[in-house]
Amino acid sequence: MKKVLFICVGNGGKSQMAAALAEKYAGDRLEIHSAGTKPGTKLNQESVAAIAEVGADMSAGVPKPIDPALLAEADRVIVLGEDAQVEGNTERWVTVEPSHDGITGMERMRLVRDDIDTRVQQLIREIDSSV
Repeated sequence: MKKVLFICVGNGGKSQMAAALAEKYAGDRLEIHSAGTKPGTKLNQESVAAIAEVGADMSAGVPKPIDPALLAEADRVIVLGEDAQVEGNTERWVTVEPSHDGITGMERMRLVRDDIDTRVQQLIREIDSSV
């Protein structure tokens, strides 16, 4: 089974969102993980709510650091955003950042979610077509 690891800085928002969406679309076809370069202590509750709106669930997630063994063995490693720095064979998704345009709160989170959602769906299609 292919392994996918999503990484961001805090592992409380974007990488957890991507993992929840990947689990929604891939089911048990993929082994999905998320981690942070500097994990925080809790999930971003706006991220949790935005993901729930589209039928995915990240509410049980816990921010965690990168497991070096998992990083080495994952088939795809996706780094979300520009701030997280990870050595190795990774892909970077520079996601939209509506706050640069003054968009905040749930409106911001929905735009971020929708961008990640589109990218995750494309990733799942790519992986499915390569199997």
